[in-house]
Amino acid sequence: MGQLWQLFLSFLQIGFLSIGGGYATLPLIQTEIVDGRHWLSLQEFTDIVTISQMTPGPLAVNSATFVGLRVAGISGAVVATFACVISGCLIALGLERFFRSNQENQLIQTAFSGLQACAVGLIAGASLSMLTLAFAGTLNWYEVQTIEWLPLLFFTVYLILLRKIKISPILLLMLAGAMGFLLYR
Repeated sequence: MGQLWQLFLSFLQIGFLSIGGGYATLPLIQTEIVDGRHWLSLQEFTDIVTISQMTPGPLAVNSATFVGLRVAGISGAVVATFACVISGCLIALGLERFFRSNQENQLIQTAFSGLQACAVGLIAGASLSMLTLAFAGTLNWYEVQTIEWLPLLFFTVYLILLRKIKISPILLLMLAGAMGFLLYR
């Protein structure tokens, strides 16, 4: 099967299964792109997530564009991005009609409560993987042998600046980039 077709199917699947969007898509993308197809390393995947916070657009679409470009050039970027976007459009059209006619149904409201809890669990799992990679150099928390204290310190300071002091996320990203440049070059 050709690379473009594989990209199309992979990102069509990611798009169809990306319930909740945002960080809830991380485990799906990681499983397909890093673990399954080996198109990216875990470090490259983590870099995509970081870059996606600085660029406009959804995480899944940014990932599709980057991976498509990496695997098959410009045509790969276009195919992967299209596959990711078209699935969401088809789902939105179908769900809009369904929910409009069933918006008072208690069973549907209950199902959404379960989906919300699942999305939080997916985000927590992906966050744990990214935290252990950033602070301990491994993907699995149970393999942690040493902790890199400088990234942990930066994480703590950035979290305080973001949540308590309410610094702009854009300013925080610029600060983090400058600190990384100064300390890790």
